[in-house]
Amino acid sequence: MSETNHYDRAAALALVREHTSDPNLIRHMLSVEAAMRAYAVRFGGDPDLWGIVGLLHDFDYQRWPLLDGSGHPLIGVPILREHGYSEEIIRAILSHAAELTGVEPQSAMEKTLCAVDELTGLVSAVAFVRPSKNIADVQVSSVKKKWKDKAFAAGVHRDEIERATAVLGVPLDEHIGVVLAALQANAAELGLNGAA
Repeated sequence: MSETNHYDRAAALALVREHTSDPNLIRHMLSVEAAMRAYAVRFGGDPDLWGIVGLLHDFDYQRWPLLDGSGHPLIGVPILREHGYSEEIIRAILSHAAELTGVEPQSAMEKTLCAVDELTGLVSAVAFVRPSKNIADVQVSSVKKKWKDKAFAAGVHRDEIERATAVLGVPLDEHIGVVLAALQANAAELGLNGAA
C-alpha cells in the first residue's frame, strides 16, 4: 500500500471485515472511528488519520482475543505493516493496550483512542435500552445515570474511562458529550437510529 493510501477508509474497512465477522465488534470499531474523527477536529488533528486508527484498533481481536501478550493487539502489527500502515498508526493502536504492549499513549491521538474506546460501548448500550433504540433520544444525563449503575454494561471499565479522560484533559461530562454527538451524527451507519 502506498503512502497516499494509508488513510484509505475503504481499504481499512475491508481489512476489518476480512478479520472480523461479529457485527457488534464491527459496530464498536466504527463507533471508535466516529469518536476519533470528532476529536481530531477538536484537537486540530487529521480526521482521516485519526479515523483509520479508530477503525483498525480492534481489527485482530475476534481472531486473536487472548489478552496475555500473545494475541490482540500485538498479532495485528505484522498484518498492518504488510498492508503498508505507518508506524504512527501502529504505535497508536499498540498504545490502547499499554498493559500488554508497553507502549504508553503520548500523542493527543493516542490519548484520545484510550479515552473513547470503552466509552463508545457504554453510550451505545444506553441507546439500545431506550424504547426507541435511537441514540437521538440519549442525552449526557442518560449516560451518567447508567454510569452509576455498575450492573449495566458491566463489562465497561468505568475507572479506565475516567483515568484516560483525565489524561486527555477533558472533563468527563464534556467527554461523554463529544462521544455521544459523534455517534449521533453517524447513527444510521452504526445501527443506532432505531431502524429495525
